[in-house]
Amino acid sequence: MKGFKQFLLRGNVIDLAVAVVIGAAFGAVVAALVKDLITPLIALVIGKPDFSALVLDVRGTKFPIGDFINAVLSFLFVAAAIYYFVVLPVNAIVARARRGEAPADPTTKKCPECLSEVPIAAKRCAFCTVAFS
Repeated sequence: MKGFKQFLLRGNVIDLAVAVVIGAAFGAVVAALVKDLITPLIALVIGKPDFSALVLDVRGTKFPIGDFINAVLSFLFVAAAIYYFVVLPVNAIVARARRGEAPADPTTKKCPECLSEVPIAAKRCAFCTVAFS
């Protein structure tokens, strides 16, 4: 029981649980955004927001492709909403926070002969054995 308690109280498990709960709540928000705002906007432009009645008839065989089109459009709208309302703003915030940071010191250099990456402190290239000056 002690090992199980340690497993549960480890930071990664708690972080993952919080991420799943927040992800589910955020998924509901994005789904509502697509269903209640973006889909009606498309209905204004195209004329109908639901393609589920669309059927392709090939030599008497009916292919109900409307549900597939609905699923693809829904996926694209959700992906676009997440990109424009989450990814871009978070990237901008991270870039603004990193503006003042100095770049990390390099840990490797290129060999002038074979152009392979070698450690900074190396006196010889491990690949072509050329000596560094």
